[in-house]
Amino acid sequence: MFIQFVRSTCLAVLLVHPFVHAAPASAPANQKRPSTAPQPAAAVKLDAPIPVGPQVKVGKLANGLTYYIQKNARPERRVELRLVVKAGSILEDDDQQGLAHFVEHMAFNGTANFKKHELVDYLQSIGVKFGADLNAYTSFDETVYILPIPTDKPENLTRAFQVLEDWAHGLSFEDAEVDKERGIVLEELRLGKGAGDRIGKKLYPKMFNGSRYAERLPIGKEEVLRNFQPETLRRFYRDWYRPDLMAVVAVGDIEPAQAEKLIRAHFGKLTNPSPARKREYAEIPRRDDTEALVVTDKEAGGNSILIRYPVMPVREPDTVRGYREQLVESLFTGMLNGRLVELTQQAEPPFLRGGSALGKLTPFYKAYNSSAVVGPGGAPKAIDALVRENERARQYGFSAAELDRAKKDMMRSFERSYNERDKTDSGSYVGEYMRNFLQQEPIPGIAAEYGYAQTLLPGVTLDEMNAYARRTIPADSGKLVVYTGIARPDMPPPEGDALLAALATAEKAQVAPREEKALGSTLMAQPPKAGSIVKETQDKTLGLTELTFSNGVKAILKSTDFRNDQVVMSAARFGGQSLYGDADILNARYANAIVASMGLQEYSPLDLSRVLAGKAAAVTMGLSGYSEIVGASSGATDIETMLQMLWLRFDAVRRDEDLFKSFIAKGVEAARNRLAQPGARFGDTLIATLYNNHPRAPRALRPEEFSQISLDRSIAIYRERFSSAKDLTFVMVGSFDIEKIKPLLATYLGSLPTPDIPTAYRDVGLRPVKGVIKRAVHSGSEPKSTVSLTFTGDATFSDAEQMRLQALVEVLNIRIIEVLREKLSLIYGGSASASLGRIPYESYSLSVTLPTGPENVDKVIAATFEEFERIKREGPAAADLAKVKQNWIQNHRRALRENGYWLGRLQSALLDGTDPAAILTHEQRVQALQASEVQDAAKRYLNTGNYVQVVLYPEKGTAPAATEASAKAEAAAPPN
Repeated sequence: MFIQFVRSTCLAVLLVHPFVHAAPASAPANQKRPSTAPQPAAAVKLDAPIPVGPQVKVGKLANGLTYYIQKNARPERRVELRLVVKAGSILEDDDQQGLAHFVEHMAFNGTANFKKHELVDYLQSIGVKFGADLNAYTSFDETVYILPIPTDKPENLTRAFQVLEDWAHGLSFEDAEVDKERGIVLEELRLGKGAGDRIGKKLYPKMFNGSRYAERLPIGKEEVLRNFQPETLRRFYRDWYRPDLMAVVAVGDIEPAQAEKLIRAHFGKLTNPSPARKREYAEIPRRDDTEALVVTDKEAGGNSILIRYPVMPVREPDTVRGYREQLVESLFTGMLNGRLVELTQQAEPPFLRGGSALGKLTPFYKAYNSSAVVGPGGAPKAIDALVRENERARQYGFSAAELDRAKKDMMRSFERSYNERDKTDSGSYVGEYMRNFLQQEPIPGIAAEYGYAQTLLPGVTLDEMNAYARRTIPADSGKLVVYTGIARPDMPPPEGDALLAALATAEKAQVAPREEKALGSTLMAQPPKAGSIVKETQDKTLGLTELTFSNGVKAILKSTDFRNDQVVMSAARFGGQSLYGDADILNARYANAIVASMGLQEYSPLDLSRVLAGKAAAVTMGLSGYSEIVGASSGATDIETMLQMLWLRFDAVRRDEDLFKSFIAKGVEAARNRLAQPGARFGDTLIATLYNNHPRAPRALRPEEFSQISLDRSIAIYRERFSSAKDLTFVMVGSFDIEKIKPLLATYLGSLPTPDIPTAYRDVGLRPVKGVIKRAVHSGSEPKSTVSLTFTGDATFSDAEQMRLQALVEVLNIRIIEVLREKLSLIYGGSASASLGRIPYESYSLSVTLPTGPENVDKVIAATFEEFERIKREGPAAADLAKVKQNWIQNHRRALRENGYWLGRLQSALLDGTDPAAILTHEQRVQALQASEVQDAAKRYLNTGNYVQVVLYPEKGTAPAATEASAKAEAAAPPN
């Protein structure tokens, strides 16, 4: 249901823990605009049921299996298939904890029609990449299998439905394969260990009010995973993998009749067990008492506060009235959280980030929550600000201006989705149908939803919104106040009683109505004096138009029909941070972020968003190491707004001391929090070793270094580079009429200032070290290790060489999974990546990252280097290279219908001096790639005489621990 995309949620950023496991007012004449918008009905019956839209066929087989079928032509020649099972970890018996997830793993380890490696091998051979395409996940209440299939060959679909059928009732569960998979699942469990996991184990019993959810995390229990018998696994599969708990979703380039025939043929014969266990849903009891919980860990990634009010059941809307209520909820959430964003822009903000909303704890339960990432002011200050803003909204409501802006933004979101209804990827629709099956979310279709919005939104009054705020924001109820954070001697965490006292004080505080700030309604009082187009050329092969303006700025235009309401644009030139000395590097590195944080012209960032309510436009500017980059995007009717924002970015900089102080304070706190995490020392050591502590190395800043950043010097550097558009060529791709936008481009791009500035980079001498260098880092209390191998050196830059290097990486990734994971069970996941660069010198970098256990480090390194030597000696297996090539071809065919892909390729060709027409011959060049070329690339790039190896080990003599303290409201002594 589309409202999912405009609804905000706010379960706090308390920790990261896997609940899911995976593998102008009218349209200007210069733009295209869809002409078939639905007309709002004169009246709508609020108690009318929300129908299933005509875009999807929903059916049910005699055995209870539900199916959803939709023909959708984007992407072409591709179908998204899902097998959705209403069975997750919540249904596990005590001796099965973790086995719902284990069953999901076994789906890729042998079925009735595919032996262990045959399934993944076959799917990779037709261009389906394991992990990126082929995947699955297990959560509390469901398991979902994800299978995107290319349909250029008819047999692909037939075999794909056989795969789905096998997953549904044909898993092999061979004892030897179950035992081998234990090592992989245990590595996944190990990978999830850390502060988040430890904090979660203390927190979840309180968060879930003692319900079964706290006892059935999908990853399960280590002792069960190590010791269960295969029959215990089979029992879960027999009990819960049955047609009355299943749905098949098929969306894509397929005829519905064909899809339905395949579903009936493959799933009609499935039977339900007799007797069948009852599928029950765990309840979360309501709690009305007030309690504070403080959970700390020395490796936590930050400090957070959550005020969670009583839990209540979720009921998805089944009538138009319910849908309207969700629109109201989204408006409320957007307005309230806009106020919280405003607080973060103070010189000393009460929190780094905050939010309040009705949020889902599970798909079936929700609660009103207020949460914040705590800053230097501490938890009491954050609690005070959150509670005061809740009270301000509850007592005084919102302003007419706030509601008007929220409606405009929401309506524009609906409009864009409606405009793209025939250009929406199948994957988006699949998500809606899964939620319909699992959560009963209505699926009327975007045409109906846009009609609802057009009809219902204008009737939402300010009085209604304020009444909604009064009944939604709890005034007097029990609550759970949770603080999670870093255990540091220099900053002790708050006591539970102190949290409750801060809460009680804030609830009694007097609040005043919010004052609405008067803002202008436009970005520019009048357009700048237009330049002129002095030259125009065409590239008919690529469908490009190149314009040269009177100021020397150029534009390359490609009008497409890939999307109906999307325009993307970029420009780049050389220079960047390289033009500044080492003493200025921090000011140069942060110049664009600092300038962006202060807004545009006279508008702060929040004020700017208010002025732009109902518009879809964004502009970013950046100084990278050796270049300067401009990025922009807009809807088809918002191009002029985008161009105005771009012009103003070159015109002047807004200076705001308070926002600068806020920016620095957030940076310091983030850097301080980062240092608590084991990965920080590991990453810092890797960069320091690789670049021999060079001052230009791309490393994270330490907290004390932020004091070296100067507001005025950062602004000066930005102005030195972005007060001139000299040598910039803007590439623009998307939904526009070239002839109609030429006057706009001449006005805004043709009038950009172009005073003379240097537009060449300077080689600052940043080079990786030579030789074999090995480092060991001891950080973190969990028994976790990570192996990092980085190969660097000189290279010859070309499109062909980039293809050879990337083919090597893809083949290595196949081998890493096949050998280190599937054969040796040493890792859960790992990957190789590489890049080929031309600036400041032609060079390459190839890295391999492999998380594993400390006891397996030597085995992982040995097995990895054995694979390096094998590919250098024998080259890639023909089947592996064929898999890589087929996946590349499938991806390229889809990418050719994406505006962003064309923008990136055209921009890269400009900056690197390569042939942009290579995009048209990509498939032929992929097909021509030989195994011998990849073998030679391995010999060049896997130079075992020149690499950096850094290994993370746990700290010696430490034990992982999270500490917990709690307080009841009765124990607190609220101040008078």
